[in-house]
Amino acid sequence: MVKQENSDEAEAVAHPLLQDLKSLEGQNSSSSEKVASFSGAVFNISTTMIGAGIMSIPATIKVLGIVPGFVLILLVALVGEVTLEFLLRYTNSGESSTYAGMVGESFGPWGSIAVQICAIITNLGSLIIYFIIIGDVLCGSQSEGTLHLGILQEWFGIHWWNSRAYALLFIALFVMLPLVLLRRVDSLRHTSAVSILLAVVFVVICSAMAIYALCKGKTQKPRLFPDFAHQVSVFDLFTTIPILVTVHPIRAELGKPSDMGSAARISLVISIIIYFSIGFFGYLLFGDSVMDDILVNFDQSSDSTIGQIINDIVRLSYAVHLLFVFPIMNFSLRANIDELLFPNKPILAQSTSRFLSLTFVLLSFTYIVAIAIPSIRYFFQFMRSTTIVCLSFIFPAALILRDGHGISTRRDNIFALLVIILAVVTSSIAMSTTLYNSAQS
Repeated sequence: MVKQENSDEAEAVAHPLLQDLKSLEGQNSSSSEKVASFSGAVFNISTTMIGAGIMSIPATIKVLGIVPGFVLILLVALVGEVTLEFLLRYTNSGESSTYAGMVGESFGPWGSIAVQICAIITNLGSLIIYFIIIGDVLCGSQSEGTLHLGILQEWFGIHWWNSRAYALLFIALFVMLPLVLLRRVDSLRHTSAVSILLAVVFVVICSAMAIYALCKGKTQKPRLFPDFAHQVSVFDLFTTIPILVTVHPIRAELGKPSDMGSAARISLVISIIIYFSIGFFGYLLFGDSVMDDILVNFDQSSDSTIGQIINDIVRLSYAVHLLFVFPIMNFSLRANIDELLFPNKPILAQSTSRFLSLTFVLLSFTYIVAIAIPSIRYFFQFMRSTTIVCLSFIFPAALILRDGHGISTRRDNIFALLVIILAVVTSSIAMSTTLYNSAQS
């Protein structure tokens, strides 16, 4: 990460908080003179990096094996770092202070609109998915004719008030709404810290259970390398690639922009440790029976009361983790929609009417869609292999190749070309695999 001032946009790069981050800075300075803390930046960035993708890592390790899985996580993080540096370098080279505006300077208005639309689709899809996952954990779900009870049904029985519609409505009004009404990203630093802590709790529980099972001789011998004898499609290897790349660092409100590089690097390290720990211990614990979403493995009944309590703790901690990721993602979504619809208006934080209108409309829309469409798998896979790849890979690399400000080196152009090729190939194969699996189902 070069040029720290560039950090502002850098992080706006992909997925979470893809918002034009310098405009966020403007919002904060106008609404409050307080600056964000370094630790708050690390928490907010790390929270959006981890998101919902951690639950698919054990299945990735199952397919790839431990060694290639770890190498792949590092590789994807490295490529994400490269594209992040591309954006950092271009942030202050032009007049624009936003990600979309920066792309617009090189590719015209349609380039800017393309970034905004991808950001909106990515963030909106993620928020709907979070709502649905929280509903599944608390209120249960039904798949292939099998009813999976949620935590609320297990604890209190089946009633109208703990059905999906009413439980999520309560959460939306009394938990999510107060958080999404906050106008500064840094105001969410405490909930982000709790979110990271809950991810760590999940890692600790998984590792403790895996070590206990290992000592009791109840674990399978883990594979170090890929094994295609278990009817695993080669395409599955490629669908794992977008996992980390889709959650680039995000720009937080820092008093010293020069701290942004360090905050992003620390967040990357935290995310890599959490991703691999969950992948390794989750795979060690469940072996080849690990599901695409490891949360399903914890949804099964346990033979003991202690086991059932642990299962409930894991599921509930993950639901709360997503609850606290939600407002940060919503912050990005709201800002991008406002920039797209009202490009010439004052910043969003200065307009109470626009801020409240967008906030209530977006929260209502995500709630309604989550209730009406309680299915996430193929939508999530399709989403992460299209718009997120554009935000993470293609747009930053395209800026380097276009070189509208004459600052790219030959080495940069080679890296950028390789990044685009990697993005197109992996995204195409991931999409093909998703459609193939959908047709098979």
